Amino acid sequence: MKTTIKLVLMCMLMYASAAWSEALKIEITQGVSSAQPIAIVPFSSTQVVTGVAVDVAQTISDDLMRSGRFKSLSRFDMLDKPFTAAQVNFRNWQALGQDNLVIGEITEQANGMLEVQFQLFDVYKGEQLMGFSLPANKTGLRGAAHRISDLIYEKLTGQKGAFSTRMAYVTSTKNLNGKHEYKIQVADADGYGAKTIVTSSEPLMSPAWSPRGDKISYVSFEAGRSSIYTQTLRTGAREKLQSFKGINGAPAWSPDGSQMALTLSKDGSADIYVYNVISRSFRRLTYSYAIDTEPNWSPDGRAIIFTSDRGGKPQIYRIAASGGQATRVTYEGDYNARASYSPDGKNIVMVHRVNGQYRVATLELKTGFVSILSDGQLDESPSYAPNGSMILYSTNDSFKSILAAVSSDGKVRQKLRLQGGEVREPAWSPFK
Repeated sequence: MKTTIKLVLMCMLMYASAAWSEALKIEITQGVSSAQPIAIVPFSSTQVVTGVAVDVAQTISDDLMRSGRFKSLSRFDMLDKPFTAAQVNFRNWQALGQDNLVIGEITEQANGMLEVQFQLFDVYKGEQLMGFSLPANKTGLRGAAHRISDLIYEKLTGQKGAFSTRMAYVTSTKNLNGKHEYKIQVADADGYGAKTIVTSSEPLMSPAWSPRGDKISYVSFEAGRSSIYTQTLRTGAREKLQSFKGINGAPAWSPDGSQMALTLSKDGSADIYVYNVISRSFRRLTYSYAIDTEPNWSPDGRAIIFTSDRGGKPQIYRIAASGGQATRVTYEGDYNARASYSPDGKNIVMVHRVNGQYRVATLELKTGFVSILSDGQLDESPSYAPNGSMILYSTNDSFKSILAAVSSDGKVRQKLRLQGGEVREPAWSPFK
């Protein structure tokens, strides 16, 4: 039993070492050659509205570029910079080879609020595709820019944008005494606005978002052993689940928020349990002498996938959320772990070992086809964007841990770097 607990805790602690910085800087390392040309003209009045430092047009441009689906025109190459429809000369933008054009204007109201207007045009048809006006306060202007990016992305691709979402991740830093200080932080999807939600001198791990995105559950060792906490982001209030002897780990919320899957060893071996949030009761789901851990729910809430070494090596298994016999899902390779479903339920993403290297891979459930998406040596903790377009994960780069992202088709790759250290265990939030 002690050996089992030690093995599981070692697996969990793999993800706990990290360091902190204020913002993640995103570097696109691989894009799509067929990316759609789009021009985002600087919004009028951006520089004259008092107390505003956010460049809305640049934020939109960066968002769309990060998706890999768009190539944004440099401002230095623009022949003119209109901010009203009457000022647009479509021939200029056609000459520059642009498919679409975005213009906008920011005005300050008498009450200090801002009004952000934008229009999206089809350059070759010479017609408006979309036009909206969004209210925003000065501190929320970046959020308004992300919402505009979402609207443009959905209009031009038919897929809901995820630029207004957030990500959580675990960091650690050494203080002057050489001791680690662990943090769970939450930032916007572009790495800005990082906020610390919990700090501890003991390891923190496994952040998991509630379906509404208003709470995060995580594992903390602050009491000397593993315990699961749920924290409300708006208030900072947190609640500790009943902590049993042995392992308490790997929380995962059900899609409707009424239940949580987790790993407990209270009855002997590490098994999957389901916690009822309303009744505060625990229900055992798996019965095995092996290590069953890392549960995740299917989008419809009917099934749970998890990692188990019951066959001798870590593989992915599936079991009905109501209970029953677990069935093996993965057969390709001798190591598959940390799986989660794509938002449409057609695929799972996982850590897959190839020639001794740990890569992010997807498995198409219908065909069993495995696609390797990353190219690192120790890639960990993959997490789908809520629209399924990108996968966030942790990787090693120049002997330190950073975050990275890859598109679900493997064509777009990014690195998200911290200026001052390392970061691990990313979790992409649901839609707001």
